[in-house]
Amino acid sequence: MRAMIFQGKGSPLIEKEVPKPIPKKGEILLKVKVCGVCRTDLHIKDGDLSSPKLPLILGHQIVGVVEEIGENVTEYKKGDRVGVPWLGSSCQKCDYCKEGKENLCADARYTGYQIDGGFAEYTTCLADYAFRLPKEMSDLQIAPLLCAGIIGYRAYRKAAPKKTLGLYGFGAAAHILTQLAVYEKKEVYAFTRENDTKGQEFAKSLKATWAGGSKTVLPNTLDAAIIFAPVGELVPISLKSLKNDGRCVCGGIHMSDIPSFPYKDLWGEKKIESVTNLTRKDGKEFLDLAFKVPIQTKVTSYPLEKADQAIEDLKKGKFKGAAVLQIDKDF
Repeated sequence: MRAMIFQGKGSPLIEKEVPKPIPKKGEILLKVKVCGVCRTDLHIKDGDLSSPKLPLILGHQIVGVVEEIGENVTEYKKGDRVGVPWLGSSCQKCDYCKEGKENLCADARYTGYQIDGGFAEYTTCLADYAFRLPKEMSDLQIAPLLCAGIIGYRAYRKAAPKKTLGLYGFGAAAHILTQLAVYEKKEVYAFTRENDTKGQEFAKSLKATWAGGSKTVLPNTLDAAIIFAPVGELVPISLKSLKNDGRCVCGGIHMSDIPSFPYKDLWGEKKIESVTNLTRKDGKEFLDLAFKVPIQTKVTSYPLEKADQAIEDLKKGKFKGAAVLQIDKDF
């Protein structure tokens, strides 16, 4: 099969012919239709996440069709359409897993990081960690929901905005969450790169109440803020816009250092917390809700061999919404 291979920090993805994987016990083999491109892929490629298996096939927003069934798999059959997220497995024995917090499991493994992912024509996954997908939404539309959507949803639940929500970094997750928040009658304040007028117009087209530069302070405006941009200096900036009892949720897997800030900016029982990975419960809840809204993702598609270009365009903010690799030639 064709696959894009990552060989180490800073190296380009190289297109190679590699053996098609064989499903093991509890696994399914998928013919990959599309795979979303996530900022986490960029962090792995840049070395911000330092423990990938090498060589590695990136990609963890996978939409595919079941090609083969491994031993002991009963819930899927050949031809079923499924989605594969970031969380690839967890131990199911530790206290976190028993408490429904498998996202915190020390022995969890992740798709496109410790497990080969979807930047390839075929991939395998544990059947228990895949999501059955309905037919109402296209492959391209649904791919960004499998990470940007699900982890964004987890951040949104933690933020729990009463009325006003600030989103810092208006990429894939933010454009999905804006639609959910507006559906739930929240006011969205979109904070983009300082001179990104097109990004601000995009946010307003999704019915954001306000859009402006990320360094803008709107005192006592926000019930909650979610920071998707991997920029630590946005944390103290966002605190200045929070109301008392407001929450600042850091929604990324990597962030630059948070600079010091005066205690008075945290005072008023404001809170700062992170989001770590996702649970299967998050995924099932969010996907059901996404189809109900319904959420429409804005997608820029690339062929498999242009995966490196897609990651670079993501880094430079060259598209609005999400990037998705279109892998199946019969798409």
